[in-house]
Amino acid sequence: MTDAPVPGSTAPNPDDLRRALAQVRVEVGKAVVGQDAAVTGLVIALLAKGHALLEGVPGVAKTLLVRSLSHALSLDTKRVQFTPDLMPGDVTGSLVYDAKTGEFEFREGPVFTNILLADEINRTPPKTQSALLEAMEERQVSVDGRSLPLPDPFIVAATQNPIEYEGTYTLPEAQLDRFLLKLVLDVPERDVEVEVLRRHSAGFSPRDLTAAGVRPVMGAADLRAAQLEVGRVGASADVLAYIVDLARATRRSPSVRLGVSPRGTTALLASAKAWAWLSGYQSITPDHVQTMVLPVWRHRMQLRPEAELEGVSVDAILRSIMQQVQVPI
Repeated sequence: MTDAPVPGSTAPNPDDLRRALAQVRVEVGKAVVGQDAAVTGLVIALLAKGHALLEGVPGVAKTLLVRSLSHALSLDTKRVQFTPDLMPGDVTGSLVYDAKTGEFEFREGPVFTNILLADEINRTPPKTQSALLEAMEERQVSVDGRSLPLPDPFIVAATQNPIEYEGTYTLPEAQLDRFLLKLVLDVPERDVEVEVLRRHSAGFSPRDLTAAGVRPVMGAADLRAAQLEVGRVGASADVLAYIVDLARATRRSPSVRLGVSPRGTTALLASAKAWAWLSGYQSITPDHVQTMVLPVWRHRMQLRPEAELEGVSVDAILRSIMQQVQVPI
């Protein structure tokens, strides 16, 4: 990664940064069709310094989306294909014996990057999944009593197949809670799928983003400047109380076994701030909160068995709660 200016890079002015991020989404759209909500969600995760979990059936461009975004942002990215035999050291790095010096030296793993693409994270056992916990929470890796910092910015963008698919492992609750957002990528509508085929027929290759016209329009320094601006977004006492009331309502729902924790309320606040800033606001409104409730909370709740048998979804419960909890004026 380098902080050197890239073609199209902007000065750290709030309006310029917002326009640059809008252009980032345009650039990603040159490679990925019909997943605008997921693109915006990943941008919000980056602005809020959070991690994103992308769920969808194979073939809906989850991996291509992450690669395109990192290319447009000029960020270093590394991909790890999670498999049943993947070991924790394959992700974080390991001590390697140097025969010349007679000492062990640490060899960095792929986690030392800006965007770690953890592909099909739920196809590896929990022991390896948990290897990411320290990196995701502390932005560091501990080796032989030393703490090694990860690059800044750093996020994990993990993809997973729906849990009912064969050969998948449910992510540990502690790790799920480390993901700021869970973004669901659906199978595209007919006209979108036709456009995908039209592009492939015209020669589009997902392995060559430059040929597809995806340009780098920002750099790491620009992103850090945008993150600082997001941190300045305000929140009134009424809006903060509204977030807490929503969370408490999830804990009282008769269909919910485990509601949203205090970590979930802080995650919703951070995401709402990022969305508000991206939309040109200086403080968050209830609308910003409501927009982010589903992606921020859908993976932090557990339903009661009887609710699951009845086919109740977490998203439906969250929508119902938003209708019931009084919105501040």
